[in-house]
Amino acid sequence: MNRLTLEKRTQIIGLLVEGNSLRATSRLADVSINTVTKLLVDVGTACQKYHDEHVLNVASKRVQCDEIWSFIYAKDKNLPEKLQGKYGVGSIWTWTALDADSKLMISWLIGNRDAEYAKVFIEDVASRLKNRVQLTTDGLKAYLEAVDQTFGIDIDFAQLVKLYGKSLEGEHRYSPAECTGAFKQVVTGDPKAKHISTSYVERSNLTMRMNIKRFARLTLAFSKKVVNHAHAVALHFMYYNFVRIHKTLRVTPAMAAGISKKLWSIEDLAKLLED
Repeated sequence: MNRLTLEKRTQIIGLLVEGNSLRATSRLADVSINTVTKLLVDVGTACQKYHDEHVLNVASKRVQCDEIWSFIYAKDKNLPEKLQGKYGVGSIWTWTALDADSKLMISWLIGNRDAEYAKVFIEDVASRLKNRVQLTTDGLKAYLEAVDQTFGIDIDFAQLVKLYGKSLEGEHRYSPAECTGAFKQVVTGDPKAKHISTSYVERSNLTMRMNIKRFARLTLAFSKKVVNHAHAVALHFMYYNFVRIHKTLRVTPAMAAGISKKLWSIEDLAKLLED
C-alpha cells in the first residue's frame, strides 16, 4: 500500500477538522474514501494517546461538565428490532469536561448517559487534575453519586438545573425544548455562586456540532461505527486544544493551561503518526 506524503496527510486532516464529511474530504483531496477512513483511525488513535500522556496535572480552578447527543448507524426510532438496546448503535453521548479559564478540554468519554459512564468519566477527570476545583454540571442525577464516590468532600460541587417547557412553535422536530428557567443547587463544599455555570462547556459543544460533520442534527454524514466516532472526537479535541487559537484568549487552550509552549499546526498533528 502506498504511504501518504506528509503534505497529503496534512491536507486530509485539515479538511476533516474543518467540518467536512469523509466523502467530501475524499473528493477534495482526490483520494479514496478508504484512505480517508484509515487515516482518521490512525490519527485519532495517535491523538487519544497523546492526550492521555500529556493532559495531566491540570492546574484548573473551575471545571464545567456536560453531555452532547449524537447517533450511530441510525436514530433509535429507525433501528431494526434486532439492534434495539445494543451498544454502539442508536443514541450515543459524548461526556465533556472543560476548564472554564483556559478553555482546555480536560477529558471526554463516548458512551451511554447513565450512572456507569458517569463514574468512569468523573474518575478520568479527577485523574487529570492537580488541585481542588469548583465543579459545575447540569442536573443529571448520575453525577451526584459519581462525584461523591470519586472526590468525596475534596471538591466544591454544584449543579445548574435547567427547566424546560414545550418546543418552540413550529419547531417540534428539530429544535430543543424551550428553557423556561434554571436554578443553582449546591451539592458539596463551598462553590462560588457567580461561577456556577455551564455556559463555556455548552459553547464548546456547539463548536463540536459545527466542526464535526457527524454531530450535525440533520446529516447523512453520521457515524456508522462507534469506534470511528471516537476517533473523530479525539482528532477534534486535539485540534481544539493544541492547534486552534481561541478568539478570546488569543492562544490555544493548551498554551493557556500551560500544557504546551508552542502553537501547533495541522502538520504537527500529521506528524504524530510518524512519532
